[in-house]
Amino acid sequence: MTASNTHRRHIDDIVIVGGGLAGLFCALKLAPRPVTVITAAPLGQGASTAWAQGGIAAAIAAGDSAEAHAADTVAVGGGLVEADIALGIAREAPARIEELLRYGVPFDRDADGRLAVGQEAAHSARRIVHVRGDMAGAAIMAALVAAVRATPSIRALEGYTAEHLLTHDGVVTGLVLHETGDQYAPLTIAASAVVLATGGIGHLYAVTTNPVEARGQGLAIAARAGAIIADPEFVQFHPTAIMVGRDPAPLATEALRGEGATLINDRGERFMAALHPLAELAPRDIVARGVFAEIAAGRGAFLDARTALGARFADRFPTVHASCVAAGLDPATMPIPVAPAVHYHMGGIAVDARGRASLTHLWAGGEVSSTGAHGANRLASNSLLEAVVYAGRIADDIAGQTLPRARLPRFVPDEAHAPPVHSGKDRLRRVMAAQVGVIRDHDGLSAAVRTLADIEAGARTAALRNMATTALLVASAAWNRRESRGAHYRADHPDTTAALGRRTMTTLTAARDIAAALQDEAGHVAPALTA
Repeated sequence: MTASNTHRRHIDDIVIVGGGLAGLFCALKLAPRPVTVITAAPLGQGASTAWAQGGIAAAIAAGDSAEAHAADTVAVGGGLVEADIALGIAREAPARIEELLRYGVPFDRDADGRLAVGQEAAHSARRIVHVRGDMAGAAIMAALVAAVRATPSIRALEGYTAEHLLTHDGVVTGLVLHETGDQYAPLTIAASAVVLATGGIGHLYAVTTNPVEARGQGLAIAARAGAIIADPEFVQFHPTAIMVGRDPAPLATEALRGEGATLINDRGERFMAALHPLAELAPRDIVARGVFAEIAAGRGAFLDARTALGARFADRFPTVHASCVAAGLDPATMPIPVAPAVHYHMGGIAVDARGRASLTHLWAGGEVSSTGAHGANRLASNSLLEAVVYAGRIADDIAGQTLPRARLPRFVPDEAHAPPVHSGKDRLRRVMAAQVGVIRDHDGLSAAVRTLADIEAGARTAALRNMATTALLVASAAWNRRESRGAHYRADHPDTTAALGRRTMTTLTAARDIAAALQDEAGHVAPALTA
């Protein structure tokens, strides 16, 4: 049996790839227009949204404003945030929170019945709406999945991964999917509009808080089709993944530090106060490097909530409490061992204010996209807000267009349709963690680019090739940015260079050109960013 003689074909109108907040909210906003939602895992599973413990940032409290929220976003973003984008998102936040409430999301309320707001790192005001402290993501997903299941116009195609984006003359015409567990039967879907909402890239790294489905597939298929990719070098490491030997690593939410938990080493010494005026509430990149340095020095790093929360821990943060207890830790009486882990990708498919990518009839929303809202470093709890705002905008943009009738494109598969070979995947994850991690330098990045280019060129499955494609885009852009900015830290270029204060806009062709230059035995060096 071969792939070609079992190839299945289907015609749809609007196809959304991804079952997280961005994908499901977009599908609901498009109703009653028929939409197909494609998810690698069953609805409600496999999406980073469901794992989000922080909440959604929204300036809804008395004395707060969208302008203040946007200013905080710009301040954290390392000089690369597009201020008009950040302000537009902040202004839409209250309305999007109201929509989520109508879908049944049970956000916490105070004694007077108003939405309760919490404090998180680098916010100048209490503006984070939560659900039972650390259960916002799970609650949002439960409400949206129930709404999607009850909407007749939405067809869910579960257990499928998008492996190729099909185009004709720069126009997206459909997708090729692979069904989980089936190595020989790709499914081609023709579409008049494709929305990619496939999430992030966490599982390109050895230590991550992301679900296994977050391995850069959506970014890769867009890049392979010729889409412009923005800011791929900016990868946010959450400072406080709980180190109990699990993959993915469970997360100790930012909100714990917002409630007063401190970071200590094995001597019981707080170390963040000496590194930043905001101490534990400093921007994530600074906290992540502080935690990394303590671990590298052999002193370890621990999150201490004994004084701040104590016996209230289980009720205030049930998800974190359950993760600790499962590992034999009582966080009410014991410090929690932590380490930085890949948590969020600021880069992604470059999109405009409507969510349109550089390819016609392709939109992208959520973590797979790069809107300009985060710049070089994401402000806590802005990601879910950006996802819901852009999902709504994408739905409005598609609804306002007259789309051509979808026609089945021709596709001839050229590789096996199977999960990535474990040896290749494990090698890729080790390389990314060791050489494209919290602290980077020229030699490590050069080696990583060469290795990842080799993995991409030699991949025997579409899944591994797509992982390597995204990893190569990240590593080559990190090599090319010869400065430190936001979440991107170069030990050999520790300072920020004002002349390089612009967003990266790149393509897969450009990434491969860098790799080819670095592989050149004559020692030719590809051009770097210049003033």
